[in-house]
This record gives sequence, structure tokens and C-alpha cells, in this order.
Amino acid sequence: MDSTLITIECVDEIADFAGRKAEVAAITEAAMRGEISDYDESLRRRVALLEGLPESVLQRVWDERVELSPGAETLVRRMKASGLQLLLVSGGFSFFTDRLAARLGIAHVHSNRLEVSRGKLTGHLVGPVINAAAKRVALEHTAARIGCPLARTIAVGDGANDLQMMSVAGLSVAYRAKPLVRNETTHAINHGGLDSLLGLFEDTR
Repeated sequence: MDSTLITIECVDEIADFAGRKAEVAAITEAAMRGEISDYDESLRRRVALLEGLPESVLQRVWDERVELSPGAETLVRRMKASGLQLLLVSGGFSFFTDRLAARLGIAHVHSNRLEVSRGKLTGHLVGPVINAAAKRVALEHTAARIGCPLARTIAVGDGANDLQMMSVAGLSVAYRAKPLVRNETTHAINHGGLDSLLGLFEDTR
């Protein structure tokens, strides 16, 4: 979702309200480049810096800062019209993935959930971290549930934590991605919008 379906990294923007954006963004960038070996710990470190923020900050980020990437709505609309099932799996947060899924009509969603107590973020997550392995499993399980061979799946992402998911997909697309990711995928979109993917899809049908 982050920096793929939408233009921002939500955790960085939430941290801005705590005056910690630069610190959190540096960790995010290093994690997406594959420079941090323990992704789970890197996410927990970032989430811990959000402790004490009012839950209302999430709505402000959604209202004021979340923007769909160019071509996102066109891509989703065209793929749904073609009968494709869409899965939104993200290391981002359910507050945002749930709203994006509702807005775009995406049926399958997996993401991290921020813990909230008495209207404030606790600095913890609820449940296991949606990391690289969890993204791969989400794709595998969703494909099996809907009866779609993995060879007929398409995975799109931009960060190192997308690589396991991409490795099992029939078509993997790096969207404005880090060099590590571009080097490991079957296709790369470095310019233009997400709807550029439609050309790749049509070429491989």
C-alpha cells in the first residue's frame, strides 16, 4: 500500500504529529532498501515512537495526507472489470487499508493493526507483524481460497519486504521501487502511473 497504492508512508506521516518524522522515515527507508535484517523489530521501533498520540491523528493523516498514486483508480477499476480478484496486503496499518479497500472495492485485505487504549496509540501492534513472509503467505492462501494458481497471480510492490511475495507470483512488478527490488522482479515501472501495469498484463495474457 505505502508508496505503491498511495503516495506516502503512513507511519512516517503519523510520526510527524509526534515530531519524530525524520527519525521514523530514516528507519522506514533503510527497511525498504533491505538494509535492516530484522524487519519486525524495525517496525516495532517505529510504532513505539507513536506512543501517546491521540487516535484522531490517524483520521487526520487519512483526510489530509493520503493520496492515491497516479493511475491507481484506473488500474483497480479495469482489473475488476476484467474479473480479477484483488488482494491488498501491507506492512502498513489497518486503519488505512480498510478505508482504501472500501473506497476501491478490494475484497481481500491483510495489514498490521495499531493498538489503541483510551483513545491513544499505545506504541504497540495487535497480533503478528505482517512482514515479508506474512505477505507471501497471504498471497498463497488467498490464491488457494479463490482457486487461482500462483502462476496466474501478479504481485506489485516497492520494498524489500515485498520480495518473498513477488518470488511466488507468476508476474512480479516493481513500482518506483528500490534498486534491490527492481533487480529481483520480472518487470519494473520506473515512470508513469500504476495503470502502466495494464500494458504488462495485456502483453502476458
